Amino acid sequence: MSLIKKGNNKRRNYILKKDNKTKATVAFIFIVLILLIVAVVISGFVFKWF
Repeated sequence: MSLIKKGNNKRRNYILKKDNKTKATVAFIFIVLILLIVAVVISGFVFKWF
């Protein structure tokens, strides 16, 4: 099973496609994770955990 579909491959058993929707979703998830990490660090300084 392939992880990413590349080009005009006729196989059907892949997990992700290389298209704009997948790229936008990955970017959104990455931004949300960064925001969560920043929020944890800021709350650590506010509540003097660090």
